[in-house]
This record gives sequence, structure tokens and C-alpha cells, in this order.
Amino acid sequence: MIEFGFDKLALIGAVALIVIGPEKLPRVARTVGHLLGKAQRYVADVKAEVNRSIELEELKKMKTQFEEAARDVEQSVQKVGSELREVQGDFDRTWSEATAGLENSSTGAWSPPAPTYKHPKKNWRLKRGAVPTWYKQRHGVRTRAQSGAARVARFRPPRPR
Repeated sequence: MIEFGFDKLALIGAVALIVIGPEKLPRVARTVGHLLGKAQRYVADVKAEVNRSIELEELKKMKTQFEEAARDVEQSVQKVGSELREVQGDFDRTWSEATAGLENSSTGAWSPPAPTYKHPKKNWRLKRGAVPTWYKQRHGVRTRAQSGAARVARFRPPRPR
């Protein structure tokens, strides 16, 4: 790119002063400045557009790589699933052969007892009691229940005698 030093700019300014004249030189300089600004903005926009297109291409490449990896994983999972089904079938056949003579004729096949529902017994009072007393005092947690009147009487200044 062309580099303008101070001496070159001074020479251009002197020639412009002679050719254009002192009356029109400020207006021409302002116009040239505006045009240079527009050119710089245009170049910056073009650079940004090129960068966006490069990033878009990179994202497309990453997308295709990710899709290929997902397809490979899906194929491997399907392969493992088919192998698992084969093993399950072999196990079921072997199990049925092994337990064929063990079934009781009156009850049928053995089955485990059904699980029953048990309440979790969450005790909020116990949980509140697990907080240390010093922490409650520091953070202003009330540990004793008081009525509003008792609270007001507690913090009321004593009467003068």
C-alpha cells in the first residue's frame, strides 16, 4: 500500500494550494475526507462480508463432520442393539430350557413380590433443627414463636420513672 509521510503530505498540500486556490481548498479537503471515509467504510464492509462467508463455510464443514459422526454413532448403536437382541434371544432360550422342569404345577412360574409404596417421611422441623444456632442468630432466623404484642413489648424502651 502507498505510504504517505509528512514530507509527501506537505508537498501534496502545497501543490493543491497552488492549483485549487486558498478559497476552495477547505471545501475540497472536506470533500476528499468524506470520500476517503466512505471508501474506508466500504472496504471494512467488504472485509466483514468475506469473513462472514469464510466463517459460514467453516460452520458448514463442521456441520457435515458432526452429521457424519452422528451417523457413525447411530450405526454403531444399531449394531450393538442387534447383537444385544441376539444375546437376549440366546439367553431366553437357555433360560427356558434350564427352568422347564423347575416350574411348580400349582403356582406356575416364580415371580418376585410387587414393591409397595413407602412415604419418604420428610420432616421439615428436623431439617430446620439441623441448622446451627449461631447461624440462625447471625441471620435473624426466629427460633421461638412470639405474638406480635409480645414482640412489641420486648423491644419497647423502658418507661422513665
